[in-house]
Amino acid sequence: MKELTLWREARLATLSGHEPWGAIEDGALLTQGEQITWVGRLSELPRDAAVAQEHSLHGAWVTPGLIDAHTHLVYGGLRAHEFELRLEGASYEAIARAGGGIRSTVAHTRAASEDALLAPAAKRLAALKAEGLTTIEIKSGYGLSREHEAKMLRVARRLAGQGVQVRTTYLGLHAIPPEFEGRADDYVAACCDDLPSLHAEGLVDAVDAFCENIGFTPAQVERVFQQARALGLPVKLHAEQLSDQGGSQLTARFGGLSADHLEWLSAEGVASMAAAGTVAMLLPGAYHCLRETKLPPIPLLRDAGVPMALSTDHNPGTSPVLSLLAVMQLACIHFRMTPEEALRGLTLHAARALGLSDRGQLLAGQRADFCVWDVDHPRELSYWLGGRPLINRVFGGVPDRELA
Repeated sequence: MKELTLWREARLATLSGHEPWGAIEDGALLTQGEQITWVGRLSELPRDAAVAQEHSLHGAWVTPGLIDAHTHLVYGGLRAHEFELRLEGASYEAIARAGGGIRSTVAHTRAASEDALLAPAAKRLAALKAEGLTTIEIKSGYGLSREHEAKMLRVARRLAGQGVQVRTTYLGLHAIPPEFEGRADDYVAACCDDLPSLHAEGLVDAVDAFCENIGFTPAQVERVFQQARALGLPVKLHAEQLSDQGGSQLTARFGGLSADHLEWLSAEGVASMAAAGTVAMLLPGAYHCLRETKLPPIPLLRDAGVPMALSTDHNPGTSPVLSLLAVMQLACIHFRMTPEEALRGLTLHAARALGLSDRGQLLAGQRADFCVWDVDHPRELSYWLGGRPLINRVFGGVPDRELA
């Protein structure tokens, strides 16, 4: 039996119950190994708790560990020149059609070894951890062949040794590779053929696709979704970013974990997601970097009770964002979300977008993943743009830094 650890003199944003933030001002936590076993007021600590170790948090605020549930963290090369082109007026679509965008990253990723991909990805991961990351989703999608997609997914799995939990997503339908130019349906068939063996190797936790007028049609996406369903894999979708393709309805029909981006989401799409329990994954970093003007329908999502998750969408082209806290502020400024909604978006709802029910709140039975912050109130996590208020990150019950 693992020993109990008491984390006392804390203010807890549990994100549970009916109080704003699920706040407990005179709070404490009991952990045993990687699990939280009790949460409450210190004065109500069970008398029979055989505490073996205690840590004072000196009145600091504690939140669940942050979860980045939509990233493209593993890739070769950079695309800073495209940033300049967009500033000069080039659109994302124009850059993609001219051979830039995803295809540029594909060329660099294919040319790189696993170790050459791992080193920069680990540095990017370290930046996210410094702001409280404890769980991350990493997509493939820059290999666009079985060999190179598998390479990316293996690198993602190796990052799990960096003190985070990693969920991997197969994104074969990200773009059409050069060798399949003009043969999109043949490429879709190849992805359907590749998926079973990638899954059998233990490399895939979920399946994603880019459903867009410069990506893949709903009919093409459905073929891959059917293969995912046959393998028992959950699905999610890049949907309604640049146009309304009905991708959110398709995702909901397959019981998808999330539909992501959603700037062009319709009322019908909102209703479908609400009925299916599909999470709205909002990506304010991409919205900001692309200087988009059409907002996701936040009021409709809120009124329908659709959970709204947030993520960095870290990628080299349209969201080179390595700050979870900046994502929270961007969501508040651009999307008019509240600071509490933003925090829930990077914890509770992000966990749901990954199909994980064992994290995202401070509750008994949840993983002991939490963050200790030097703030007067958790709303400050969305208030500051820049700065690092994280005092400590606790992952599986183990703090990154020693505590008294």
